Parts: sequence; C-alpha cells; structure tokens
Amino acid sequence: MDWSASLQGLVGGVLIGLSAVWLMATLGRIAGISGIVGSLVTTLPRGDSGWRIAFVLGLVSGPLLLMALGRGLGNVAGAPGEVVGQPAGGVGLMLVAGLLVGVGTGLGSGCTSGHGVCGLARLSPRSMVATVTFLICAMVTVYVVRHVIGGGA
Repeated sequence: MDWSASLQGLVGGVLIGLSAVWLMATLGRIAGISGIVGSLVTTLPRGDSGWRIAFVLGLVSGPLLLMALGRGLGNVAGAPGEVVGQPAGGVGLMLVAGLLVGVGTGLGSGCTSGHGVCGLARLSPRSMVATVTFLICAMVTVYVVRHVIGGGA
C-alpha cells in the first residue's frame, strides 16, 4: 500500500472539511462549487462576489502551487513532470463530460462538494439522496465504460 498517497488524500480531505466548516462559520455559506462558480457566471457582480472569486482562485492556485513545489506532490499522472496528465478519452470527450456534469449539477440542485461534504455533515435528507444517486451513477458509469464499452484503465 502506498502510504504517501493515502496520507495526501487524508490531509486533502481534512483541509476540504475545514474549509467547508470555515466558510459556513464565517459567512454562513455552503461550500458547493457549482453554486459558488454558477453565481459568478450567471449573475451580475454583487456584494458577495469577492469571497466567491477568492474561493475560485484558491481552487486554481492549489494545483499550481503543487506544480511549483515539485517533488511529486499531488502527482496522479504517473509521469514526474505532470500533475494531472492527459484526459484518457481526449479533449472532446472531456468537454462533453464537463457539460454533462454542469447539466447534472443543475438537475441535482448542487454538486458533490455541496451535497456530499456540506449536506451530509448537516444531515440533510435531500443531500443524502443526492449523494447516493451520485455514487450509484458513478459505479454504473465505471462498469459500463470498463466492461461494456471496454475503455478506461
């Protein structure tokens, strides 16, 4: 077992949980990425745009910081010079997948971070149903891609 990767995942999970608690405690907001980014894109700038922009900049700056530090931190690509790697199905498939994720967050009234991290912590029944639905859809997708279509790793 790769304890380094497990420790990085544990630290990352703790940091995500702490940031969600901090956002709720200080601003009374849920750390749902789709809601944070969606309101920046779909509404005119308003009084709460500052923290939303800072949140998104933090999301982007984390991987950039890992790349600058080097030493393999956060490297899931398998190659020393990369952090994420090339999309397995190509850029076109990645764009279609991203569009479908966006449609799904609209239909599900939120994303995995909002429902899975924040909603479950608040024992929200709606978030519990949404998270179980996300997980079932993910398992079915992996099964279909790997065993029916024959793609993936």
